[in-house]
Amino acid sequence: MIQRFCFVLCLLGTLSSYGQANTEVYLFDLDMDTKGAPLSNPKNISNNHGYDNQPSFWDDNTVLFSSTREGQTDILRFNINQGSTSSWVTNTPTGSEYSPVRIPGKDNISAIRLDLDGLQRLYEYDIHSGESEPISDLKIGYHVWYNDHILVSTVLVADRMDLAVIDLDTGSHHIVHKNVGRSLHKVPGTDLVSFISKGSSKKELWQIKSLDVTDDKIDTILTLVNPVEDMVWLPNGALLIPNDNRISLYNPKVGDTKDFQFFDKEQVFKISRLAVNPSGTRLALVTEISPKEIVQRQVDTFNKRDLDGFVSCYTDDVLAQRFPNDTMYVGKAKMLANYERFYANTKNAKVEVIKRITIGNKVIDEEITMVDGRQGHQVALYTIEGGLITSMTFIFPDQETADAESVVQEQLDAYNARDIDGFSDTYADHITLHNFPNQVTGKGKNAIKERYGTFFKNTPNLHCKIKNRMVIGNKVIDEEQVTVNDSVVHAVAIYEVENGKIVKVTFLR
Repeated sequence: MIQRFCFVLCLLGTLSSYGQANTEVYLFDLDMDTKGAPLSNPKNISNNHGYDNQPSFWDDNTVLFSSTREGQTDILRFNINQGSTSSWVTNTPTGSEYSPVRIPGKDNISAIRLDLDGLQRLYEYDIHSGESEPISDLKIGYHVWYNDHILVSTVLVADRMDLAVIDLDTGSHHIVHKNVGRSLHKVPGTDLVSFISKGSSKKELWQIKSLDVTDDKIDTILTLVNPVEDMVWLPNGALLIPNDNRISLYNPKVGDTKDFQFFDKEQVFKISRLAVNPSGTRLALVTEISPKEIVQRQVDTFNKRDLDGFVSCYTDDVLAQRFPNDTMYVGKAKMLANYERFYANTKNAKVEVIKRITIGNKVIDEEITMVDGRQGHQVALYTIEGGLITSMTFIFPDQETADAESVVQEQLDAYNARDIDGFSDTYADHITLHNFPNQVTGKGKNAIKERYGTFFKNTPNLHCKIKNRMVIGNKVIDEEQVTVNDSVVHAVAIYEVENGKIVKVTFLR
């Protein structure tokens, strides 16, 4: 009966009412003259489960951004000086608005509208009434105003975006660069517009470039070591470039890059957008919510029997599987049917997380389940992308093994002692090593002994510290902090024990 509950719970765990990323908009005070961190006083100004994105500043004290409500995405205005209040600019049941930008010389904004019939166009909106009218018939992705009648925009061409200059007075447009990113900005103190060039091949490095709209001249500002989709200019002419939970500062005048801000991943997990107000005193950023936060939300909503809240934590094509990669089902339709049937036949169902491991975009929960007085035990491994759960892999205590933990501990002790004979003796002759979920990276006890023997000899200060351990059936899941010479590596190892020997190890890094 417990096993049956575990199976049903797996089916419950994955629905999504959002096809977009689960993101939040944060606002910070910005002080370039401080001796400490330049960003302070963080405030979540969206505070909305779902899609909140694409901020821009109407003025120094007002932020515009796209926010999802009741299945549609509208433009929200956040007033910093008016008690940090929010008001909706648009309400479009027949479509959704994205990328709001103030139009030069007007009290109106422009935004991309994606209608339910698939039509995508740029509209002008009255900031007070929300009334709108189309600006261009082109299928525009992103845009920036060069002046009150010239736009620099990305237009959708096949499977890429090209950079176009659009003259609204003449109704003309022309392509100036192919395969560009979404980040378009006026360069402070110049008549240039910056954009990200993605190159003509996958091997080509991305570059931040500038466009002179008067003659279509393009110059390179910076070649990016890591590809990024977004950047923003400070009023002093420096660039802020995000990378996951970090922001770097690049000064084109001297050509150097340095760290600007580092965030705790529990607050800012992965930055996707940046915006700075005209005076350079405030910064808005968009971040995916942390994997830990979305997993905890699905636990809380499950325990509250909040179906809508629970299913909103998952993607539409979520995968549920039994460890390591045996598919149980794909998609929310099958899950929903099982979930509704489960609750129709269950009076009380609770999940208690007794241990949790977070590594990169994965969360591993050891859970005690209680269904109508019956207790169960399971481990759930969640993979998160874009702030939503994309897959769940469940480990059940199918095979009880009394000595599983002691065998794994013996292996760990020999590892830290660099005792290759004692270490290899804990493995079965047919041992296999894997990267999650099931990529084979090593086979056979002799091969493992040879590999680790060399590793032990070349690593005199090798040490593995167990930060967290879960034991379920014949499996031991260790969160490991490994010191290798001058480096520290964080990893998770899932050990499987049979007949007193480790027969399989699966690593997550």
